[in-house]
Order: sequence, then structure tokens, then C-alpha cells
Amino acid sequence: MKKVLIIGIGAGNPDYVTMQAVKALNEVDVFFVLDKGEVKEDLVKLRTTVCERFITDHPYRVVEVASPMRNTGDPDYKSGVRSWHDEKAAIFSRFIATELKEGQVGGILIWGDPSLYDSTIRVLQQIIADGKIAFDYEVIPGITSVQALAAQHKIALNAIGEPVHTTTGRKLLEGLPQGVDTVVVMLDNGSGIRALADEDVDIYWGAYLGTPDEVLISGKLAERVDEIERIRADLRARKGWIMDTYLLRRTPDR
Repeated sequence: MKKVLIIGIGAGNPDYVTMQAVKALNEVDVFFVLDKGEVKEDLVKLRTTVCERFITDHPYRVVEVASPMRNTGDPDYKSGVRSWHDEKAAIFSRFIATELKEGQVGGILIWGDPSLYDSTIRVLQQIIADGKIAFDYEVIPGITSVQALAAQHKIALNAIGEPVHTTTGRKLLEGLPQGVDTVVVMLDNGSGIRALADEDVDIYWGAYLGTPDEVLISGKLAERVDEIERIRADLRARKGWIMDTYLLRRTPDR
């Protein structure tokens, strides 16, 4: 049977690739890559670097196709995401059907970890549920930007005995959740961090975590928000994209 490995390769630093991921890389016959365009060529370069560094004596090839873009103008966010997933499912179905022979292994390299704000697992499950293509799949975890953020700032994610809430910038517009002192925020377009500028919270912010372009800022949100917004805008203009993660905490570390 055909098999697909969904491999988490960490948050930007090739040293974040786990031994389990290295083993999986050396089983792959065909890597499937959704190219997100020149503005995110750094992400493709990381995948290339990882393959060249860790794959030894195992022939492989790479199949690339332009990645579908989510319609950000759709007023129904979840409906828009489902349509986007349908487009991805069609592409991966074609990959698996035409590029993999029986008994071969396909690989999809995921920035960070496949379980956290990534659609690949759901997309493959959707293809299997459709019943037109038979294949097996496995998931190999990776180091997330959340773990890298905590390590680089030298902090624990949680206060003693307290929960950590992980959310997106879009949901943060609704305010901090009741009864939660620590919030990890991903996929913020910049509006979430500004919405909480008047809150009495500390921020631990990081952009391009694990890469040579990594930037770290921490302190009281009210005192650092203007600086973060300025640096964020400068980085986005220079590179064409921004990938940042941050932690907000109502109370200091205990």
C-alpha cells in the first residue's frame, strides 16, 4: 500500500529536526511541496536544507505545485477554510494517485508541528474518507514555534498549577479568556496585539523563530506594543512575509 508521512521539521532551525523525523526523511521516495510563492521562498529553502542535510544514501524526488490561496475576503471564515481544504485535498489526491507507486512513501514536510494550526492531517483524513484512493499515513511530531519562543525567552509556558490557552490573533479580538492568565497567540495579522494594548499584561514576542532573522522582544505590552508593531511592519516589508508568535501573561512568572 502507498504511505504518506506528515513530518514536522521544527520552527526554522535545522537543529530542531528530531531523530524520528530524520529516520522518516530517509524513508521518503517522493516529497510533495505546495509552493507558496517567492515571498515565502525561505520556507522552501528550509525544506531543501533539511533534506540535503539529513537524507543519506536514499534516492528521492520533489514534486512542487503552487499552493491554493485561502479567500480571506469570505465573510464566513470557516466556510472559506473548508473550501481551501477542498482545494488542497484535490491537489494531494492527484499527487498520491499519480506520483506514488504502490509500496512507495510520500512525504509532506510541515513547518513546526502538524498538530498545531496546520491543515494537512485534516486534508489527508478528508481524502481517505472520500474513499477513492487507498493509502496509509503517519504523523511525525516537530518542535513548534511555541516551544522555540519559550526556550529563546527562557521562560516556562505555564505559571505553577495554571493552564495555558493557545489561540489566534483573530480570536484575541474577543479579549483574554476569563480565568486564564497565560495566552499563547499565533497567526496574528497585527490586530490582536493592538486590541489588548491597554491590558496590564507582559508580552514575550518572537518573529522568524529559529532562523538567522530571529527577533525577540519582551516587557509590558503597553510599553512595547508600538515597538513591536514598527519592527513587525519593517520585517514584513523587507521579507514580504512575517511569521511571529507571542505569549501574554497577566501576572509575572511565579
